[in-house]
Amino acid sequence: MAKSNVQKVRNITETELKEKLVNLNRVAKVTKGGRTFSFAAVVVVGDGKGRVGQGLGKARDVQEAITKGAADAKKNLIKVPILNGTIPHEQKGKYGAGRVLLRPAADGTGVIAGGAMRAVLEIAGVHNVLAKSMGSSNAHNVVKATLDALTKLRSPFDVAKQRGVNLVKVFNG
Repeated sequence: MAKSNVQKVRNITETELKEKLVNLNRVAKVTKGGRTFSFAAVVVVGDGKGRVGQGLGKARDVQEAITKGAADAKKNLIKVPILNGTIPHEQKGKYGAGRVLLRPAADGTGVIAGGAMRAVLEIAGVHNVLAKSMGSSNAHNVVKATLDALTKLRSPFDVAKQRGVNLVKVFNG
């Protein structure tokens, strides 16, 4: 089973993946020769069809930090179940002090989310969702909390298979 998952990830070409810079932080290291600046970039990568990943890149140059972050994100791709442009059910996620709440929304609602969460959800390919960040506003923690919530999502097909019932019974109760 793991072999098929690896195969699916390899089928995605580099051109299909879009990357989005979520946060860029300038860090100063004080030495006897003065301050040495470096940059930390949080980057989100996805294909807009349910695959998304995040990465952190650090370097002395901005562009190099972004490139490293994108490369790291491509190594950490996850699959998100998307049903009719939204998520299948409500889900909470947390990472550190970052806490998020994701709710499915009706068609035409759009992505109602702030900053870092919006970037993750748009790159993943979710078109209609209500999202709330309730804890830390630190972009790195919010991105990881959002990904935590997205990994906890279960598709209706998986729920039906696990319960041993048909798909109609999952939706009708």
